[in-house]
Amino acid sequence: MIPLLRRSLRYIGPPWKPLNLKPSNFIINPAQVIEEERLLDYESSKYYPTQIGEVFQGRYQVIGKMGFGSISTVWLARDMRYGKHSPEINPWHDLNSGLWILLKASSLCHPQNASFMGKYLNDELKMYERVQRGSRMHRGRHAVRQLHDSFHVYRSGKKHQCLVHLPLWENMREFKSRNPINRLTPELMAMLLHRLFLGLDYLHTECAVIHTDIKEANILIGMADDDPIFQQIEEEELLKPSVRKEGEDGNVIYLTRDFENPQNPGLPVLCDFSAAVSGDEPRTEYAQPDIYRSPEVVLQVPWSYKVDIWNVGCMIWDMFQGTPLFSGKDPASQTYRSAVHLAEMIRLLGPPPQDLLARGQLSRKFFSSDGLFCSELPGQDLSLVPMDERESILQGEEKEEFLRMMHRMLQWEPEKRATAKELADDA
Repeated sequence: MIPLLRRSLRYIGPPWKPLNLKPSNFIINPAQVIEEERLLDYESSKYYPTQIGEVFQGRYQVIGKMGFGSISTVWLARDMRYGKHSPEINPWHDLNSGLWILLKASSLCHPQNASFMGKYLNDELKMYERVQRGSRMHRGRHAVRQLHDSFHVYRSGKKHQCLVHLPLWENMREFKSRNPINRLTPELMAMLLHRLFLGLDYLHTECAVIHTDIKEANILIGMADDDPIFQQIEEEELLKPSVRKEGEDGNVIYLTRDFENPQNPGLPVLCDFSAAVSGDEPRTEYAQPDIYRSPEVVLQVPWSYKVDIWNVGCMIWDMFQGTPLFSGKDPASQTYRSAVHLAEMIRLLGPPPQDLLARGQLSRKFFSSDGLFCSELPGQDLSLVPMDERESILQGEEKEEFLRMMHRMLQWEPEKRATAKELADDA
């Protein structure tokens, strides 16, 4: 009875009325290159021409531009249908003012890449839908970004996908830079790890999703959905409308609004499922950021959920120690090479076990039948320098606990790595 009552409460009271947002009188010189125009593959016709003040689906009014990328623009908007809080978080509170949301409008692709882009966007949406179907009772559900809504808009007969999320603050890379030494404190690192492990346990066990792209830029700080910063952005847009540039084709490009510090920052949230894949069956394709790529991905051993565990171990080391555990860079070309990366793994962990090499489609490219590393790079240093000798920040028991956790994540064989649940229980 109570859940039905809560759902019905979403519609009590008059909807939030759209604002009359007038365009700024200040227009940037058309010759000046701004925002997404700086991207190498930018084409005006690819982007949906979102307008501040525009209302999507009869319910989402765009208030300001929050960012852009090669395949989308991101906008702060009001959901005029719901109250200030998401019904999933608090359906009893203030149902007559709009819920703040972020709206991500995808761009179009070049015609020759249309099928690829369509699959890319559909795959991302499918992953978010999987994440939505997981148990609402799992502790890790709110440690990963949820999809509030999705829909399509059309321009010149072409379809643009829009994803709707609750707003989040800056990513961990930006947050970390607030510290003069560009590192997280042990207390913040412990909190981040616990959230990450809870979120990954939710993805792995409840959703059958492998993230494959865990990095600082994809972990954002949560914030209260009634934070005064949203009202401030709205008031600024009313008083000083966003500066814009009008193109020859009639498209408008807005400058991104500065996002000041929220009054109520929340906990870290794992985001961006554009590279996520189903964990229903083993995979062999390339995945993960270069320096966080796991041994089984490099060697093309069939891989699954444990690639995320390796990924987190590498990222956490980099964030906490301030220097990358692996670089994968060829000294001569300064480009990533799998052979260099494997050599760095050998220096850290010793040679890989024969059982792992026997399963890899690319093992013979890098190792002899006896398991000896056969690098085509002359003078490759394979001398062992384990983690114990590299860790330089902690002392005593804290150092022992940190290294013990790292060893549970960074193992050649995925089967020997701890699960996300085991790590969450111990964090």
